Amino acid sequence: MVPTGIDDEGDITMRFRHAPAIAMLTVLAIPPAVAHHGQAAYTRETVTLEATVTEFRFVNPHAQLGFDVETTSGEVQHWIGAMTAPNKLARAGWTKSTLEAGDEITITGRPGRNEAHAMHIMEIVMADGRHLQMREMLDGRVLP
Repeated sequence: MVPTGIDDEGDITMRFRHAPAIAMLTVLAIPPAVAHHGQAAYTRETVTLEATVTEFRFVNPHAQLGFDVETTSGEVQHWIGAMTAPNKLARAGWTKSTLEAGDEITITGRPGRNEAHAMHIMEIVMADGRHLQMREMLDGRVLP
């Protein structure tokens, strides 16, 4: 076999025959994998809001939090927030009842673009001052 992948008659050898197809499949598989964890829907700025929990969904692929925010003019805005996967939250001490409707919280995160009432949640502080751990822990250490 010739190292270039072409035999004496000019035909592509078996060793390299499937390389273009494998390369194409690899290229096609990359965007969906990257898109799942994209942050394009959120701005780069962070905001902190006083809120009341309306719903907490401890579901895959990302836990979801519904919450209401009252504006300075008294208008109530309904927001939705996304967090990490519930298995990671569980390893940080969360359960499906960590947050319940009516809980008063301070929430920090990256808001949605186009004035959407959506947020990628980065921090939650309960009314009693407890900071809810958002990352996994191992032997008392926060994992990256």
